Amino acid sequence: MSLQDTLETNIKRIVDFLIYSKNFIIRKSPLKALMNSIVEGLKDFLTMKKKLKMAQYRLNYHRHQFQKMEQLIAENNQHSFLKGNHLNETR
Repeated sequence: MSLQDTLETNIKRIVDFLIYSKNFIIRKSPLKALMNSIVEGLKDFLTMKKKLKMAQYRLNYHRHQFQKMEQLIAENNQHSFLKGNHLNETR
């Protein structure tokens, strides 16, 4: 095998590799996926405070509903030791 054949084979392999790489980048588009993940991360980061406020609102709402339910149970229970704030001690 001569030097020219070796060079042609190596150049053909390099060209094939570049073609495969180009097709992979076109098919998978890693830069586009990276940009999308960065944009999603920024959106999550910038809306974090709003999401936290909504979660706190929901938590306070459910806590209020729970306290109203506890109060109704305490008021309608015939046992006097469950009236008022003593319900928390009996749980």
